[in-house]
Amino acid sequence: MQTERGARYSGAAMLLHWLIAIAVIVNWRLAEGAEHGSREDAAALMATHKAIGMTILALTLVRLAWRLAHPVIVRTRDLKVWERVLAKTVHVTFYVLLIGLPMLGWIASSSFGKPVDWFGVFQIPALPVGRSEDTGETLFDIHHTLGGIMVWLIALHVAGALKHTFWDRDGTLWRMLPFGTPRA
Repeated sequence: MQTERGARYSGAAMLLHWLIAIAVIVNWRLAEGAEHGSREDAAALMATHKAIGMTILALTLVRLAWRLAHPVIVRTRDLKVWERVLAKTVHVTFYVLLIGLPMLGWIASSSFGKPVDWFGVFQIPALPVGRSEDTGETLFDIHHTLGGIMVWLIALHVAGALKHTFWDRDGTLWRMLPFGTPRA
């Protein structure tokens, strides 16, 4: 692993990062909208939420494979121990949630015996789990709670990027954007 400070992530890493970030935020807003909408609107919003969730799962698996095949540039110089530990913890937790949330939603839907419709293009079959509406409801409750944790992690991640970029003036944010200057 490199420890070169100021280097930019690859175009593929940036693209996957931003696609997943946008999809997660859109999915969060869809779920929020479904909670406050009519029954018909909620069903349509949740169908889209589930399709985007499966897309997030696929993109995350591609991103994880890309990251394993292309070692990430790690900024370790001038970081305090707590910053390194927090950054690593947040990133690992992101991967766990980016895989775990869609899987949990898929398992919960499967508990109702329902496939996931992927934008009307095809059906992702229900997983071979026992059919139990009680289990499905419990899993959806856990999914909802973990989704809330994801929102807080996003806020922490954004705050960290802004702190490093504008307070520490180390150009961290520009490493994940195709413009700007990552500083040494």
